[in-house]
Amino acid sequence: MSTVVIVKCTSYDGEQVYEALKRGMAQLGGITRFVSPEEKILLKPNMLRSKKIESGCTTHPAVFEGVIRLLEEAQCTKLTYGDSPGLGAPEKVASEVGLAAVAEAHGIPQGVFDRGQTVAYPGGEVTKRFELAQSVIETDALISLCKMKTHGLTRITGAVKNQLGCVYGFNKGASHARFPNSLQFSRMLVDLNQCIAPRLFIMDGITAMEGNGPASGTPVKMNCLLISDDPVALDATFARLVDLDPSFVPTITAGEEMGLGTYLQDEITLLGDPLGDLINDNFSVERIPVKDESTISLSNLKFFKNWLTRKPVVIRERCVQCGICIASCPLEEKALHWQEVGSDRYPKYDYHRCIRCYCCQEMCPKKAIVVKTPLLGRIFIYR
Repeated sequence: MSTVVIVKCTSYDGEQVYEALKRGMAQLGGITRFVSPEEKILLKPNMLRSKKIESGCTTHPAVFEGVIRLLEEAQCTKLTYGDSPGLGAPEKVASEVGLAAVAEAHGIPQGVFDRGQTVAYPGGEVTKRFELAQSVIETDALISLCKMKTHGLTRITGAVKNQLGCVYGFNKGASHARFPNSLQFSRMLVDLNQCIAPRLFIMDGITAMEGNGPASGTPVKMNCLLISDDPVALDATFARLVDLDPSFVPTITAGEEMGLGTYLQDEITLLGDPLGDLINDNFSVERIPVKDESTISLSNLKFFKNWLTRKPVVIRERCVQCGICIASCPLEEKALHWQEVGSDRYPKYDYHRCIRCYCCQEMCPKKAIVVKTPLLGRIFIYR
């Protein structure tokens, strides 16, 4: 049996968040059940990119500080923090999303996430090695401070996917090229979690992100914190809170199949506040299964692929021609390039090359790229 604690928390007021975290951790036996004072502990927030704190894109500073306070009270003082952002230097992003100021106030150094080493993982199913950030390699225990958000590739991003930020630099993009299928990519993420073995997962769902996540969606109040040592059960609880079938999320199903955790309702004990009191069935998320498009023979034909499979689309009115989408494409021969349109230029996709990783949509700073499912795809494939 796995346990997930649900704690209602309606505000990012520092004391309210701290008390909510304290109540939640008490349900699990306290934070020292997972870490001890003599250990080096790495806090791994979501620092995807520089965005306004209220956007719901990154782990909120109040949640970050609440966890720090709990650790300090438990005499855990060997703390570092960090993440490898999808866009921007770690130091710059940490400063702009409010985490650096909190860390400095508590005397906590930022870890090294812009360089690292190759770490062998012989037990991996789809990969036997990872390019891990130096601070991830050197820590004794990792606490994952994930964010409740949607994601174009995996429907939602939460506890399981947060560890992708333990892979340093451009190696994250390279992993999309190595595992272009969403189901294989999810299995790689499970391998990564089993390699790193975080001790505890705390999800910031006070303000979540719906719609065009994980960076360009809309903030929405979910008024909760979720805590567990099982990332699969935690993500499944997130899915149920937003009326999404957990079996539609490939990171969840892969996690169950590969032994990382469970998403089965009768194998998860929920503690704390009632899940039913916090369900938001109006939450904007794509409630259709993720398909292994490589097994759909028709979609492998070039003529039919663009009519059937999901794809990123540029909204020209929002595009500012910054080129971040092109730079973020992980393919050596890019799947999008500049096209002259009158006196302007816009990114144009070569959908036959596009691997549907949605890094372009994830990194676009102007919400100018959305993921769309063609009508025929909805009828014949994504049912």
